[in-house]
Amino acid sequence: MAYPPTDTRRIDPVESSPDNYKVLLENEHVRMLEMIVPAGGSDNKHSHPDETVYFITGGKTSIVDENGDTMEAELPGGATKWHPAWTHQVTNTGDTEIRAFIVDSKK
Repeated sequence: MAYPPTDTRRIDPVESSPDNYKVLLENEHVRMLEMIVPAGGSDNKHSHPDETVYFITGGKTSIVDENGDTMEAELPGGATKWHPAWTHQVTNTGDTEIRAFIVDSKK
């Protein structure tokens, strides 16, 4: 999966999608989030700086980036991904909840 260039606008996922994102840890180095997207659900457009994502439970997703391009992905539980900074919106197109831990870099 190719990832889009950095979007200079910052949209906090916790503010844009409070039902999907919860802060687990925040300090001067990182911000760790829990993401939950129910089957058939979606979050709102949001941004991350460079991030590492660990999928506790995976699933099928449709991701729309800041350019309006759509990427389809099937991510298994236990998968770990790194992404450069970007703005996007996630829809869970599967029939199981997707749950992940996200670590956003602050440096």
